[in-house]
This record gives sequence, C-alpha cells and structure tokens, in this order.
Amino acid sequence: MNFATRAVLELQEMTLLAAHAARGLFKRPSYVPETIKQMDVIGVGSLTIVLLTGFFTGGVLALQTFPTLQFYGAQGQTGRLVALSLVRELGPVLTALMITGRVGSAISAELGSMTVSQQIDAMRALGTDPVRKLVAPRIVALIITMPLLTVIADVVGIGGGAMVSTQLYGLPTNTFMSTVWDGITSNDIIGGIIKPIAFGLIIGTISCYKGLKTEGGTVGVGRSTTTAVVLASIIVIIADFFLSRGLQYILGMPQH
Repeated sequence: MNFATRAVLELQEMTLLAAHAARGLFKRPSYVPETIKQMDVIGVGSLTIVLLTGFFTGGVLALQTFPTLQFYGAQGQTGRLVALSLVRELGPVLTALMITGRVGSAISAELGSMTVSQQIDAMRALGTDPVRKLVAPRIVALIITMPLLTVIADVVGIGGGAMVSTQLYGLPTNTFMSTVWDGITSNDIIGGIIKPIAFGLIIGTISCYKGLKTEGGTVGVGRSTTTAVVLASIIVIIADFFLSRGLQYILGMPQH
C-alpha cells in the first residue's frame, strides 16, 4: 500500500472515529465525570507550560521587533504587533504544539498500553463502548480547554511583551497598552478562539486513533506515541494555514 492510499484510509478512519465519539455524546450512559477529569488533567496540568511558553514568546517578540520598529520611528506600535502576532497565530499554534507534546503523547501512550494489554478488548466483551468511554471524553476535554489555554497564553504573552518593552526599552506602559487595544479587533479574537477548537479536535482524534491502533507490545506503544505527536504537530501547522485563509474570507479580514 503506497503512502497516499494509506494516508487517505487513515484520514477516513480518524473521521469515522471522531463521528462515532460525537454520536456517543447524545446516548446514555454519559461519561461526564470522566470528561471533567480529563479537563483537569489537560487544562490545569498544562497551565505551567502554557504560561511559560506564552510569556517568553511575547517577550521575544518585543525584544526582536522593537529595534526594527524604532529604526522606522514606529516603536510605539510594538504593542499592536505583539498582540496581533499572538492572538492571530503564535498563541493558538504554540499552545497546540505544547499540548500535543504533553497531552497527545500521554493519550496515545495510555490508550496504546490498554490496547496491547487487551483492556480494550475486555471493555468490549463487557458491553462497554471504548470510544464513548475513552475517546469522547478526551476529545471533548481538549476542545473545551484548548481555547481557554490559548487565551491565557495570549494574555500572558502580551504581558511578557509589555514587560520587555517597558523595562528594557523604556516604552511607556500606556503607549504599549493603548496600541494593544487599538490593534485587536473582534474578528481577531473570534479567529483566535476558532483555531484552538479545531486544533483540539485534531490533537484528540489523532492521539486516540494512534493509541487504539497500537500493535507490537510495549515497543508498539512507543512507536504509536511518537507517530501521534509528529503527525498531530504537522497537521496542526498545515490546518493553521487553511484556517487562516478561510477566516480571512469568512470574517472579512485583510488579505493583502
């Protein structure tokens, strides 16, 4: 089977897995406690890495762009540049990549271990749908927590940019914050929320799929985990381009 055929078949299976999980949300029994537990593991457990990533990303943006803007006499627009870069692109994408590395790998490894140890088969034998009990709560938790984590990363990143601009370059705080508020529009915020929702769906679906398809014992678990992280990271970056282009058309954002 060549690469293209295998990729299409895997895409089809992932789509069916996500659809199966979505259908299971409207049937009993509901696994709300499991979903809340996953939200705690994914959301609260990822706060530290998201805070660090957001803060230093905003700081680096200000550090690198302020001298260039100052050369053109536009250093007052540093806040606008930092805010737009974070809200539109860097916040959603970097948060998604961090969550892929931390959560996607954990999901794939956990489900992979359950698969090779035949716990998944045991669940089916007892009449429990593993997709509804294991996959759906994780995907829903990712879809809910990803936008929240992205907003936190954006806010902390703007704070990091403000700290570098004011403390290192002496830019007045009022100037920085006024350009932040002037630069961000409602469309930017909407786009910055839609992207992480899509990324959460992508990360959850790929990680769960790779975990459930694990073969080859403990060696296969490691292989599935690596594949899930790499594939999810690549798909997130590719999807970001198409989402950005689509949002430009739908929301009427600048295209030139």
